[in-house]
Amino acid sequence: MGQLQNKTALVTGGTTGIGLATARRFAAEGAHVFVTGRRQAELDAAVTELGENATGIRGDVADLDDLDRVFAAVAARGRGLDVLFVNAGGGRFATLAELTPAGFDETFGVNVRGTVFTVQKALPVLNDGASVVITGSTAASKGAASFGVYSATKAALRSFTRTWAGELADRNIRVNAIAPGPTETPGLAGLAPEPAQAPGLLTALAGNVPLGRLGRPEEIASAVLFLASDQSTFITGTELFVDGGEVQL
Repeated sequence: MGQLQNKTALVTGGTTGIGLATARRFAAEGAHVFVTGRRQAELDAAVTELGENATGIRGDVADLDDLDRVFAAVAARGRGLDVLFVNAGGGRFATLAELTPAGFDETFGVNVRGTVFTVQKALPVLNDGASVVITGSTAASKGAASFGVYSATKAALRSFTRTWAGELADRNIRVNAIAPGPTETPGLAGLAPEPAQAPGLLTALAGNVPLGRLGRPEEIASAVLFLASDQSTFITGTELFVDGGEVQL
């Protein structure tokens, strides 16, 4: 019996990186996994890999109509939702001087607005006793140059995690945040201005980690599984750092 046997999970941004690794782990632990993504080809590839216990739904968390379609599909299955992993998000480097209103709105629109309304629209299908896990970041605990807007969005999600944990406690729904350190994903490499600069960026980021390397998506997925499963039934409102000691030491 897997840790999520006969349970239903939703992973937003589940077609690559941490999201895909977590969807893979959830499915291996016995869950039926809904995954969302904006690009159909990547979504189809993820569902093919995950197998018969996966359902893909194309959608953008910043689009409320897309979110309505996602949760309509979850509701139609008739089993509710036991695990919600709100993972979709992103960001770009920009100093205060370089920041544009469009860039600000885009990052807050996906990371904060998208997360807020993903959780809100999930409320009718969340089963009592469900687990909600929010993807935060170690960036929220640092003052990384050129990453101010992204860091601020993740700090906002840390605050929402506490608030929602209190608001949903009467339904025994636990809400926690996961704070990955730099993790070897396509999204991290994509922060480099040019593809040729990606190896240097990843090496520099790894150099800031006391363990001397980047995290692996599978390592973050194991921590998400812990928060999603019955192994953490007395944990809510917390932020779990999975960062190789980046902001701890």
